[in-house]
Amino acid sequence: MKPNINMMLLLVLTACLLGACKNEPILNPNAPTMDEIIKNPTVNELNNLVVGTESGMRKGLDFYTEITGIFGREIYRFAASEPRYTQEMMGAGNSQLDNTSFYANNSWLYRYNVVRNAYLLIEGTQNSTYITNEKQKKGYYGFAKTIIAYQLLLNLNLTYANGIRTDVKDFRKLGPIVKEEQALTDIAAMLKAAREDLADGEFLFELSDGFTGFKDIAGFTKFNYALAARVAIYRKQWAEALTDLQGSFLDLAGDLNTGAYHIFSTAAHDITNPAFYERNESGDIRLAHPSYAAQIAPGDDRIDKTALRDDPATKDGLTSDRDFWIYRSETAPAAIIRNEELILIYAEAKIQLNQLPDGKTAIDRIRKAHNLAPYGGALDQAPLITEMLTQRRFSLYGEGHRWVDMRRYNRLATLPIDRPNDDVWPQLPLPLAEVGN
Repeated sequence: MKPNINMMLLLVLTACLLGACKNEPILNPNAPTMDEIIKNPTVNELNNLVVGTESGMRKGLDFYTEITGIFGREIYRFAASEPRYTQEMMGAGNSQLDNTSFYANNSWLYRYNVVRNAYLLIEGTQNSTYITNEKQKKGYYGFAKTIIAYQLLLNLNLTYANGIRTDVKDFRKLGPIVKEEQALTDIAAMLKAAREDLADGEFLFELSDGFTGFKDIAGFTKFNYALAARVAIYRKQWAEALTDLQGSFLDLAGDLNTGAYHIFSTAAHDITNPAFYERNESGDIRLAHPSYAAQIAPGDDRIDKTALRDDPATKDGLTSDRDFWIYRSETAPAAIIRNEELILIYAEAKIQLNQLPDGKTAIDRIRKAHNLAPYGGALDQAPLITEMLTQRRFSLYGEGHRWVDMRRYNRLATLPIDRPNDDVWPQLPLPLAEVGN
């Protein structure tokens, strides 16, 4: 899948201002011709924008994994040439987060780059005289709006109370930064608008095999509903989450790994999984936080999301004897959303609505799948919430949820402090170029 990258002017400026060695300016090879293309694109040109939009979602997976994993105390990231992974990002000593840093800027840039691509797709579809069938146009709109909402959600997960821009349709006149509650409302509305298009649409394009089972309108609508259920629990809209799950691909008895994925390859013009690291490496490595193995139940097969090293690795007073081992090859797929998460969303919503036996049934489905006996604690809301969060921790390890979950439930203070004076950060700062704008 060849990336098709088009950036907002503001984001190009931001990239130019980034001074750290780990910042990665994102090139914009299509800008000289994109304005012409979207004036009246052919079906093939629109489909290239679809490919570019899906492809772009994979960029920066490593940054997102590292930010959420380090802040959520799921992983350590050791890099010989980059001390900020073990210093600023872990709140060492008197360090503070830097809004000019790679961790504050790169993921933000990648996600808004995809949003820009998706809006170009919408604009091009509106302008195209090669498509006169409104159902076909709505297929493009429904796809683009779903991806816009998903990308905005990822950035909001990082900046949280600092907010994001949700009104970015016109890159020449960007909307204001809005706070978390309004941002989630806007994202939910975007997903709903996408479903309205999908309900009367059809696809003229084909998505990658990462969307197997979700490549047609019916399947992609289920994908949209799955994302909406995630947004609903973030908004504490428990009944709405259950309604969204009814439209999704939730299957309480189904394969936990059914879902939508980013896929990678070694083919020319494609990319490999940027979050993959070989086992037992030294220097630049990702390690499992020691608490993962220490706190997982005996016999739980999710221990295999980590791998015991031949020798422990140590840096800046941090030590781990296990590698982060979700991705076992450079072409390993990365989940966008899986049935296992949907079952846990179902459990959470049921517990929050005091439908406790249903919540326990869903939790036991997860426990049984990972070689554990049924939940044996009290059938009360508080302990079931703790149990649900525990299962989310181990089932969704390294997929960007632990930090968000602990923050949603005001439990960041329960995450381990590895060294005296370390801090668990609640959010990233806005990039410097966004401050005051």
